[in-house]
Amino acid sequence: MAEPISSISLPPVQNPEQEREWLKPALHQWLDEQFLPEDVNRAIAERATQIYMRQRMEGENDVGSLVIAIVTEMKAFDFSQSFFGEFAIANAVSDLLLDSLGIESCCGRGEKLKPPY
Repeated sequence: MAEPISSISLPPVQNPEQEREWLKPALHQWLDEQFLPEDVNRAIAERATQIYMRQRMEGENDVGSLVIAIVTEMKAFDFSQSFFGEFAIANAVSDLLLDSLGIESCCGRGEKLKPPY
């Protein structure tokens, strides 16, 4: 029988502004690099970062729960001017977070590195 995937938790927020200032441009850059740089990418990165930070400030540290919150709340975002949708955004945030922890998102846990925030 397959082993269940263990949850991944972020360290508690130490410096919210630094965390926000890391995620927002990292996500915006990711969006611009995936297809074409579009004006809407800035708004997407801003909204996803707001959701993420609110969840973190409420004490949420579980990456899976953060992804669910982003998917749920980004459903209200107007993606009509974008190639992306709420699932792609939540998965991108997850990949960025895992990368910051030194975990390869495609292959499971790797050696942990110090997060950039």
